[in-house]
Amino acid sequence: MLFRVAHLAVPFLPASVRTRIETALDRFSSDQVLAGRTAITAFSLRVVGAAIAYLTQILLARWMGIFEYGVFVVVYVWLTILSQLGNLGFSSSVIRFIPEYRAKADLGRLWGIMRASRIAAGGFATVLSAVGVGTIWLFPGLVDSHFVWPIYLGAICLPLFCLTEVQDGIARSFDWPDLAFGPTYLWRPIGILLAMAFAHEAGFPMTAATACGATIVATWATALIQLFVLHTRTTVTVERHPRATDWRTWFAVSLPILLSDGFFALLTSVDVLMVAHFESPHDVAVYYAATKTLALVHFVYYAVRAASGPRYSYSFHAGDRAGLESMVRTSVRWTFWPSVAVSVVVLSFGTPLLSLFGSEFADGVGILTILVLGILARASIGPVESLLTMAGHQTTVAWIFGAVFLANVSLNALLIPFFGLYGASCGMALAMILETLLLFLAVRRHFHLTAFIFRIGPPEGQPS
Repeated sequence: MLFRVAHLAVPFLPASVRTRIETALDRFSSDQVLAGRTAITAFSLRVVGAAIAYLTQILLARWMGIFEYGVFVVVYVWLTILSQLGNLGFSSSVIRFIPEYRAKADLGRLWGIMRASRIAAGGFATVLSAVGVGTIWLFPGLVDSHFVWPIYLGAICLPLFCLTEVQDGIARSFDWPDLAFGPTYLWRPIGILLAMAFAHEAGFPMTAATACGATIVATWATALIQLFVLHTRTTVTVERHPRATDWRTWFAVSLPILLSDGFFALLTSVDVLMVAHFESPHDVAVYYAATKTLALVHFVYYAVRAASGPRYSYSFHAGDRAGLESMVRTSVRWTFWPSVAVSVVVLSFGTPLLSLFGSEFADGVGILTILVLGILARASIGPVESLLTMAGHQTTVAWIFGAVFLANVSLNALLIPFFGLYGASCGMALAMILETLLLFLAVRRHFHLTAFIFRIGPPEGQPS
């Protein structure tokens, strides 16, 4: 509103003043600054969400005890991973297609992709849940008994997890960070916390199954409210038009993205699952508490990734090479230096932060230090996998994440039996360093662009 008033007032000002103000307003309205505003909003929402999620995890650990909390963590991590697989890649492909269709005024396909993506994700996730439940029921000895009921209840959440993922992507495409990040990082954690608080006060047993029941309530409420609000906003923003479908094109782009997003989700969580395989739920809880403590550092990267993705797509499809390079330069800097600052703060207060979960969790301080090295390595090139995906190189990203995932699994399998939780953190840090190197080389190959915090631009000797 403030900037609308400023634009209206400019014509009535003296010429010299008017020129300066118009220049400033144009600069503030540029893609880079709009991306910065989106990144700041996204980061702010995720900071608040991180605080709420962190408080939720602390209370869950204290209410449930370290063993039941560890069981719940394993189920919740699997839910997070399967939500990336269950949405069939549409959570990211809509971020490519919607800006493209808006730029081309292709309203038929714009309305079509918004509907089709939700139907495909919700339907496939429902089938995935049914297969999972059926497998556990037919082969009762497949998992330990304390995981059975939490898995059954978690399966009820999966379709709505996937729907929320797709709707987050649609909201990001329209630069609505409140609707893109609020449901996942604010509404759902608050819902889980309130539902568990009610169960605690009502005298329900504080078990992993109860926590999964609370997650069902929060997940369904979040997804349905987001669906209603998103429909209302898009109806106002985009002119209604008969839907057109292009399933072949959408799946041709989405399925490779599914591989890259799936491998990325596995890559970011496989260490927790590997710890669960080799160690007890007690150790899983300690390791997960350490990773959640580092969530604020991760959120810098994810906030910039959310803001830059649609603009990478727009600049690339518009043929704006200078704008693309400028966006890469800005996103790398926005990612690395804030990540360094937040890492210093987290490491400085690591012991008291982990002690909030309980005295048994303080042993995870060393894990924080090791994992930070990998996080900063990834931050040094910014969210360039989003650049590759938005420019049609999603298959390259899928191969990279697949290779890094296999390396991560191998490192964890080798190191955890000998070094326990420290082995898991070393394996994860080394995998992130490998990921950074491979993405750096991919961007250099496909865009003839060096994306590194201390050297950003065309390779030496090549013109921009």
